[in-house]
Amino acid sequence: MAKKENRKLVIVTGLSGAGKTQTIRCLEDLGYFCVDNLPPGLIPKFASLLDEDDEQLRHVALVMDIRGGRFFGGLVEALDFLENKGILYDILFLDAADEILVRRYKETRRRHPMSQTGSILEGILEERKRLEEMRGRADKIIDTSGLIPQQLRTKLKEIYGDNIDSRMLITLLSFGFKYGIPLDADLIIDVRFLPNPHYIEHLRPKTGIEAEVWEYVMQSPATKTFLSKFSDMLEFLLPYYVKEGKSHLVVAVGCTGGHHRSVAIARELACRLPQEYKVDVRHRDIERAGSGGEPTQ
Repeated sequence: MAKKENRKLVIVTGLSGAGKTQTIRCLEDLGYFCVDNLPPGLIPKFASLLDEDDEQLRHVALVMDIRGGRFFGGLVEALDFLENKGILYDILFLDAADEILVRRYKETRRRHPMSQTGSILEGILEERKRLEEMRGRADKIIDTSGLIPQQLRTKLKEIYGDNIDSRMLITLLSFGFKYGIPLDADLIIDVRFLPNPHYIEHLRPKTGIEAEVWEYVMQSPATKTFLSKFSDMLEFLLPYYVKEGKSHLVVAVGCTGGHHRSVAIARELACRLPQEYKVDVRHRDIERAGSGGEPTQ
């Protein structure tokens, strides 16, 4: 796998409470195929998949840590297997100061996996001892003691974002209020104030994908003003969403039936967004509305 260009295998390990969960979520957002708590003994079988020309396995992250119990002891042997097979990999080790880890465990009220007596610090010290060799073999070590999740994400993007399209994905989703508001929407805009093609007989059976409907909606002065102002607002908001670590934003555009106005507006907004973002346009209710067009308001 490693001999193929742009392929990457990352072994994520480190101390419990040091940020492995946040790390795996970030890597998933970066397009990595992630497996959490994989027993090291399964690495040889997993390695056979990496030889396949599968786009989904172009970037892979495997989380292996002390949760594996007695199976974790086979990690060094598994890594030796990868090296003998010529499969290159990075070991990312997550660390943090003892007092920070103790505080994090107290805040979450979780039991440390290595604590036999209930002492969090005792478990941390024992885990450090068992992870000494892995820390020594690590290609990259991130100390998360002073990092908030957003800062950790930024650091991971700097390290592992190469050759991956890590731009924020914006989904422009048209819908009909008649069928309910999309549950996954981050922003919802109501365009029922725009002229309704439903009342134009020859446009009624068509949709906002067709040129005649699109032109009818776009010719309105209200549409032009709205698109200008709403596009400006999105361009203002988007960098702040990115700064906060958001990787996917759903902007829902609604009209009465999700057949005419919302479809045309979603399409037009997609053309106006900056190219620094990935844009996906979807029409939730365009088929559901049927040939009858939008119901009257």
